[in-house]
Amino acid sequence: MLLRAMPSADERAGQILDRIRAIPVGFVRTYGDVSPGAPRVAGAVLHECEDPSVPWYRIVRADGTLAKGERQRSLLEAEGVPFRGPRVDLEVARMPEL
Repeated sequence: MLLRAMPSADERAGQILDRIRAIPVGFVRTYGDVSPGAPRVAGAVLHECEDPSVPWYRIVRADGTLAKGERQRSLLEAEGVPFRGPRVDLEVARMPEL
């Protein structure tokens, strides 16, 4: 039986932040996209992150709603992210899997 080592919390946080930094202008990803199977981990990592190079506002909930409300919406609209009412239009703005 082969056992794979689980990444440490710091390694996992680094992977999540790298995925977030890779999101291009005008696109979004969901918490589950950047932390498959554990979207709350992505939320916790972003909550603790103080690095201004991380475009935290490009991460939205799976239904397209925003965790940070109008502040997040204004940053996304400035990048050209489309909305349908209060939600990001994920059919257009969600970054496809690589």
